[in-house]
Amino acid sequence: MWLIGPAFPLRNYWAEVGTERLQKIKGIKRHILVDTLGLLLVVVVHAANIQDRDGAKLVFAKAKGMGPWLRMEHVWADGGYAGKLIAWVSSLCHWVLEIVKRNDDVKGFKLLPKRWVVERTFSWLSNYRRLSKHYEYWDETGEAMIHLAMIHLMLRRLTKRARGEIA
Repeated sequence: MWLIGPAFPLRNYWAEVGTERLQKIKGIKRHILVDTLGLLLVVVVHAANIQDRDGAKLVFAKAKGMGPWLRMEHVWADGGYAGKLIAWVSSLCHWVLEIVKRNDDVKGFKLLPKRWVVERTFSWLSNYRRLSKHYEYWDETGEAMIHLAMIHLMLRRLTKRARGEIA
């Protein structure tokens, strides 16, 4: 399982917006929890002024509220989630949160183990025009749009398999 938060801050002129601390961009953040195949399990959209660790708490609380995840034992996360979140996840959800850190010696792009899974999911979602910007008034509508995009993606793959095409 995987979690990531440094999603793309997008502008939303109607809903409650915040400014991301480092980039000074008004907008929203998208946090997702995906399985090892990159398929969506949980999504949370919130204002950009909420720190990534706090956004991750929203994701884990939502995941915990969806029912028992009997097979989920391990969650990998980006380096932005390090700190007290690891103990919080362990106490609330009884999952092991492992931080995938980037090596400081490497400059430029470096493919990190396990992180590419969630980056690929964000790439799939970026193919949907409705998700290129945050047009919605409520963040819950933005979450619904992400769910619809993943439903479309999965149905398209299932119909390719039913017709005998390579998925």
